[in-house]
Parts: sequence; structure tokens; C-alpha cells
Amino acid sequence: MLHDEDLLMAVLNSAPMVRGQRTEGLTGPSGEELAQLFGGSGVENELQHLRRTRDALHGVLRQEHGALDRLDSAIQQAQLAPQVSATGIQWNLEVHPDFRLGVRAMMAWSAIMQELPGRLRACANSECNLFLVDHSRPGTAKWCSMATCGNRMKARGHANRQRDA
Repeated sequence: MLHDEDLLMAVLNSAPMVRGQRTEGLTGPSGEELAQLFGGSGVENELQHLRRTRDALHGVLRQEHGALDRLDSAIQQAQLAPQVSATGIQWNLEVHPDFRLGVRAMMAWSAIMQELPGRLRACANSECNLFLVDHSRPGTAKWCSMATCGNRMKARGHANRQRDA
């Protein structure tokens, strides 16, 4: 079962670098498929909001000026409405359907920032555009993937040390 953290990571990582160029995964059939996987419709307005949300979250995580304002404007129409039952209170998200996935991604970002401070970060490979949530015990994960960026960065470091020696 997919959770909102999975949605957040899919949105954050929807613009990977391929051969040095940023690609776009939130358009066309690939964007529709991602949206539908998480309960969305995949219509263009929804994908456009997801792209704005992603870009604002990238900016916030990279501490870019104005990113919080962009994120704030992307969530303005959302409300949580309580529904009381004998088992407690359930909070229901009320927002236009085209904005629902983006708001859920922002809520997942907020939850991770509160529950796992400092664990949501950009890959340490400056040539990568992906993010990771570090669930490791020591909290020292650096790369989106050890198989790609981790090996690449370690090999680069080794080559630099050999050259400098």
C-alpha cells in the first residue's frame, strides 16, 4: 500500500537528471500514471499544480529565497475539516480535486520535517536532482541511491585522492 511519504518522494523525484539534463516526469502519460497511482485523475490542472508544488518544495529544501511563499500560495485553498465519531476525530482534507495530490505531498513534507528533522534532503551528488528520506539509524545517508550516485561519488573521490597522491 502506498502512503503519502511515497507520494512526496515520487513528486520530489519527478524531475531527474538524465545525461546532464533535467527531465520532466509530471507531463503526458508518465505524469498521468503517477497521479493515478496515488488516487488522482492525471488531468493537466492537477499535473500543473504538482509541478508547482514540486518546484516550491525543491526550493524550500534547498533554502531558496521565496520558496516558502510559493509553497504557501500552493496550499491556500486547503482546509482540514473534523469529523467526530464514537472512535475519535478524523480530519478530512477539503480541497479542489486538482489540488488534492499536491496538498497531500505538502502535508507529508510537513510531517517528515516534524517527525524526522533533517532527514529529508537532496542527494549529495551535485549533478543529481533527487531527494531522499534517511530512515537509517545513524541518519548519515547521503545519496539517493548507493547503486548510482553513491558508487559514482565514491569512485570520483577515490580518483581524486589517487591523482593528488
